[in-house]
Amino acid sequence: MSSPVLICGSVAFDTITLFEGHFKDHILPENIKSLSVSFFVPTMRKEFGGCAGNIAYSLKMLGGNPIPVATVGKDSAEYLKHFENLCISTEAIKVLPDAFTAQCHITTDLDGNQFAAFHPGAMLSSHTNKIEKTGAVWAIVAPDSKEGMFAHAESLNAQGIPFIFDLGQAMPLFDKADIEKMLGLAQAMTVNDYEASVIEQRLGRSIEDLSHFLEAIVVTRGAEGASLYIKGEETQIPPLKASKVCDPTGCGDAHRGGLLYGLTQGWPWYESACLASLMGTLKIEVQGPQNYVYTREEIADKLKEAYGVEM
Repeated sequence: MSSPVLICGSVAFDTITLFEGHFKDHILPENIKSLSVSFFVPTMRKEFGGCAGNIAYSLKMLGGNPIPVATVGKDSAEYLKHFENLCISTEAIKVLPDAFTAQCHITTDLDGNQFAAFHPGAMLSSHTNKIEKTGAVWAIVAPDSKEGMFAHAESLNAQGIPFIFDLGQAMPLFDKADIEKMLGLAQAMTVNDYEASVIEQRLGRSIEDLSHFLEAIVVTRGAEGASLYIKGEETQIPPLKASKVCDPTGCGDAHRGGLLYGLTQGWPWYESACLASLMGTLKIEVQGPQNYVYTREEIADKLKEAYGVEM
């Protein structure tokens, strides 16, 4: 079995409903001060989500050994069974009997507009889930509660386990001092292009400059591919054209799973980033963050064809 990889982050349920109309037809500007609307949503689906869950799914598909480090609630039995069916370890998942698992409720209209409500639930106590010595060769600190992200980052650093800092949706929680502190603990960072620009603005330093203090920084750029920064040098990761663009939810997490797999195999950063981009592309072609399914052999063929990289 591959060496363990600790996946610190959120585990959540995503409940997604479709309003077969247009929000703009029901929200009147003159009545916005006393807004009270109800939407009939005949279509609903429930997805397994959360950053740690999605990253673990991607890494496991590749043949990796993810160990999610997360805090879930009294309603988590279905998700834990899902992990067990995938042979993903649940040993580092803490169940809180007095809380609900983090949940995001999203309603989308026919224009693609969304209303979303996020309940953090057990995630707010993620800092109470201590990281034990596991023999992990790599880890990632993905979006979670801020207190939990720092607790896990400091524990990984103290144990000498290299980790990737993935700011993601936690970006509003981190000010300049927070980001600087986290970068002082991490070995690498992954962000999208928007997050990269915010970090540059908050720190007053460029991504190229910041890469001198880390092993690498990977900036994803959607359909334009990605950029790999090592010691101030930028290398482009060419984009892959998806057969269809269905749902971007979880693409960044799929990308992180590919990146971690390459690193645990001892691959250079460039080859690891190529696999990461492939995994993000495969995910966007399917609705839901954990519904794309490929064999390792199929992924290996696609990786060789697209980038000339051997698995």
